[in-house]
Amino acid sequence: MPEKAVLGGGCFWCVEAVLKNMKGIVSVVPGYAGGQTQNPTYEQVCTGTTGHAEVVEVTFDPQIMSYSDLLRIFFTLHDPTTLNRQGNDIGTQYRSAIYYSGQEQKLTAQHVMQDIENQHVWPNPLVTELEPLQQFWPAEPMHHDYFNRNPNTGYCAAVVSPKVAKMRKIFSDRYTL
Repeated sequence: MPEKAVLGGGCFWCVEAVLKNMKGIVSVVPGYAGGQTQNPTYEQVCTGTTGHAEVVEVTFDPQIMSYSDLLRIFFTLHDPTTLNRQGNDIGTQYRSAIYYSGQEQKLTAQHVMQDIENQHVWPNPLVTELEPLQQFWPAEPMHHDYFNRNPNTGYCAAVVSPKVAKMRKIFSDRYTL
C-alpha cells in the first residue's frame, strides 16, 4: 500500500527532478506546506509572507523504498544545515522541512536525523524543521514536471541539471531509467 511523505529541500523543481524515476517512487507532486495562507499561489509563496515552504508530496511504495531510505536520500539532495536557504535560493520558502503524517513517520524522521548528526554527515548541525503536516497545497500545473519540460532554462541548466546528475551518480542503483 503506497504511503506519502511531504518534504521541503529548497526549490521544489530540484527535489521533484531528483526523486522522479527512483525505484519505489510512485509520484512526486510539487506544492506548498507549513504556512497559514489557504490555497497559496507560487507568487504568494515567493514573497516569504505566507509561511509556506516549497515542498513535494512523494507517494512511495514502502516495500521498495522505505520512509527511512527516502529521508536519507532527502538529506543527501540538499543542504539541511543552512537556515532558510539552498544555494542562491534564500527565504523561508526554501527551508529544509519534513512534514510528517503520524507518529511512526515522526519517530523515523527523528531517528534518521539523529543518525545523521551522530555520523557527522554534515559539518554543521541540521536545521531541518520537523512538524506535523497540516495541509498540502499542490502547486500550479506549470510547476509539475518542470525540469523535464524546461531543461534548458537558465535555472534548470545551472542548478537542477547538475544536482540530478550528482544524485543519479550517488544513487545509480535506485533509478529506473
